[in-house]
Amino acid sequence: MSKEANPRRLADNEAKAIARMLRVSPQKLNLLAQLIRGKKVDRALADLEFSRKRIAHEVKKTLESAIANAENNHGLDVDDLIVSQAFVGKAMVMKRFHARARGRASRVEKPFANLTIIVREVEAQANA
Repeated sequence: MSKEANPRRLADNEAKAIARMLRVSPQKLNLLAQLIRGKKVDRALADLEFSRKRIAHEVKKTLESAIANAENNHGLDVDDLIVSQAFVGKAMVMKRFHARARGRASRVEKPFANLTIIVREVEAQANA
Protein backbone atom coordinates (compact mmCIF):
# COMPACT_ATOMS: atom_id res chain seq x y z
CA MET A 1 0.00 0.00 0.00
CA SER A 2 2.77 2.42 -0.87
CA LYS A 3 2.22 5.73 -2.56
CA GLU A 4 2.56 5.84 -6.34
CA ALA A 5 5.85 7.15 -7.67
CA ASN A 6 5.92 10.69 -9.01
CA PRO A 7 5.57 10.75 -12.78
CA ARG A 8 8.57 12.06 -14.68
CA ARG A 9 8.08 15.76 -15.37
CA LEU A 10 10.46 15.88 -18.32
CA ALA A 11 10.07 14.21 -21.69
CA ASP A 12 11.85 10.92 -22.36
CA ASN A 13 14.48 12.67 -24.49
CA GLU A 14 15.38 15.28 -21.82
CA ALA A 15 17.60 15.44 -18.74
CA LYS A 16 18.33 18.23 -16.30
CA ALA A 17 20.74 19.43 -13.64
CA ILE A 18 20.25 22.11 -10.99
CA ALA A 19 22.88 24.21 -9.23
CA ARG A 20 21.59 25.89 -6.10
CA MET A 21 22.94 28.75 -4.00
CA LEU A 22 25.47 30.09 -6.50
CA ARG A 23 27.09 33.22 -5.07
CA VAL A 24 26.26 35.58 -7.92
CA SER A 25 23.33 37.85 -8.70
CA PRO A 26 20.61 36.31 -10.89
CA GLN A 27 21.03 39.12 -13.41
CA LYS A 28 24.72 38.28 -13.96
CA LEU A 29 24.05 34.55 -14.07
CA ASN A 30 21.32 35.06 -16.66
CA LEU A 31 23.91 36.55 -19.04
CA LEU A 32 25.67 33.17 -19.13
CA ALA A 33 22.37 31.29 -19.37
CA GLN A 34 21.51 33.34 -22.47
CA LEU A 35 24.94 32.53 -23.90
CA ILE A 36 24.33 28.76 -23.96
CA ARG A 37 20.57 28.57 -24.51
CA GLY A 38 19.65 26.68 -27.71
CA LYS A 39 23.20 25.61 -28.59
CA LYS A 40 24.66 22.15 -29.04
CA VAL A 41 26.32 21.01 -25.83
CA ASP A 42 29.85 20.81 -27.23
CA ARG A 43 29.59 24.39 -28.50
CA ALA A 44 28.10 25.56 -25.19
CA LEU A 45 30.94 23.90 -23.24
CA ALA A 46 33.51 25.62 -25.45
CA ASP A 47 31.83 29.01 -24.94
CA LEU A 48 31.83 28.54 -21.17
CA GLU A 49 35.44 27.35 -21.15
CA PHE A 50 36.67 30.59 -22.70
CA SER A 51 34.24 32.95 -21.00
CA ARG A 52 35.86 35.57 -18.78
CA LYS A 53 33.03 35.59 -16.24
CA ARG A 54 33.91 34.25 -12.78
CA ILE A 55 30.77 32.09 -12.45
CA ALA A 56 31.28 30.43 -15.87
CA HIS A 57 33.14 27.55 -14.18
CA GLU A 58 30.09 26.70 -12.04
CA VAL A 59 27.76 26.94 -15.05
CA LYS A 60 30.07 24.61 -16.97
CA LYS A 61 29.99 22.08 -14.12
CA THR A 62 26.18 22.19 -14.11
CA LEU A 63 26.03 21.66 -17.88
CA GLU A 64 28.45 18.72 -17.61
CA SER A 65 26.23 17.25 -14.88
CA ALA A 66 23.17 17.54 -17.13
CA ILE A 67 25.08 15.81 -19.93
CA ALA A 68 26.16 13.01 -17.57
CA ASN A 69 22.57 12.61 -16.34
CA ALA A 70 21.37 12.32 -19.94
CA GLU A 71 23.97 9.71 -20.80
CA ASN A 72 23.98 7.58 -17.65
CA ASN A 73 20.43 7.86 -16.31
CA HIS A 74 18.41 8.16 -19.51
CA GLY A 75 20.60 6.56 -22.19
CA LEU A 76 20.68 9.56 -24.51
CA ASP A 77 23.36 10.13 -27.16
CA VAL A 78 25.73 12.91 -26.10
CA ASP A 79 26.50 13.98 -29.68
CA ASP A 80 22.83 14.85 -30.35
CA LEU A 81 22.20 16.93 -27.21
CA ILE A 82 21.27 20.61 -27.24
CA VAL A 83 20.65 22.98 -24.34
CA SER A 84 16.88 23.32 -24.64
CA GLN A 85 16.39 25.42 -21.50
CA ALA A 86 18.66 27.31 -19.14
CA PHE A 87 16.93 29.47 -16.58
CA VAL A 88 17.87 31.33 -13.44
CA GLY A 89 15.97 31.82 -10.21
CA LYS A 90 16.52 33.89 -7.11
CA ALA A 91 17.74 32.27 -3.92
CA MET A 92 18.35 33.97 -0.59
CA VAL A 93 19.98 37.38 -0.13
CA MET A 94 22.47 37.98 2.68
CA LYS A 95 22.04 41.41 4.22
CA ARG A 96 25.14 43.11 5.56
CA PHE A 97 25.93 46.63 6.74
CA HIS A 98 28.76 48.87 5.70
CA ALA A 99 29.91 51.68 8.01
CA ARG A 100 29.55 55.16 6.54
CA ALA A 101 30.44 58.64 7.66
CA ARG A 102 28.92 60.36 10.72
CA GLY A 103 27.84 57.14 12.41
CA ARG A 104 25.56 55.97 9.65
CA ALA A 105 25.34 52.63 7.90
CA SER A 106 24.53 51.44 4.38
CA ARG A 107 22.91 48.16 3.49
CA VAL A 108 24.95 45.73 1.39
CA GLU A 109 22.99 42.92 -0.25
CA LYS A 110 24.81 39.77 -1.30
CA PRO A 111 22.46 37.78 -3.56
CA PHE A 112 22.50 34.07 -4.39
CA ALA A 113 20.95 32.40 -7.45
CA ASN A 114 19.78 29.00 -8.66
CA LEU A 115 20.50 27.65 -12.14
CA THR A 116 18.56 24.94 -13.98
CA ILE A 117 19.82 23.46 -17.25
CA ILE A 118 17.71 21.08 -19.35
CA VAL A 119 19.29 19.25 -22.28
CA ARG A 120 17.31 17.54 -25.03
CA GLU A 121 18.27 14.93 -27.59
CA VAL A 122 17.43 15.91 -31.16
CA GLU A 123 17.69 13.77 -34.25
CA ALA A 124 20.92 14.25 -36.18
CA GLN A 125 20.44 16.34 -39.31
CA ALA A 126 21.17 14.54 -42.56
CA ASN A 127 24.00 16.32 -44.36
CA ALA A 128 23.32 16.44 -48.07
